[in-house]
Amino acid sequence: MVSEKGPMARKVQADVVIETAARQMRELLQEAVARLDPFPPFPGSFFTYGIEIEGGAAEGAERGCVVLGPDGELYELEIGIDFTQGNIDPVAARDESLKPLELHPRDYLVYAYNALTRVTELLLEQQAERPS
Repeated sequence: MVSEKGPMARKVQADVVIETAARQMRELLQEAVARLDPFPPFPGSFFTYGIEIEGGAAEGAERGCVVLGPDGELYELEIGIDFTQGNIDPVAARDESLKPLELHPRDYLVYAYNALTRVTELLLEQQAERPS
């Protein structure tokens, strides 16, 4: 345990615990995602594969749609239309991109746990659909 070296000792120890848990959760999530076959396309998108993840208490107005990518990392999905290049075809003008999400380890744990729960559900569905 932490000795009484100063008022910040417990806070520092708590930060280490959260960072360690976030690192372990990232590993679990990447292992689980690697087993998804096929990895699902994002609903309504033309080019993006991803699973929408709810953040619960970690959600904030500064974040858009959070998506779990095929690499097991979390991203913010950005969708736009760019007609400036002379594109008149809405599909060709559509711009979908996954912006890497930088989260505090505390917030990452919430999103990653929800992502792992969703991936587990998908893995169970895929397992049930495969013939024995």
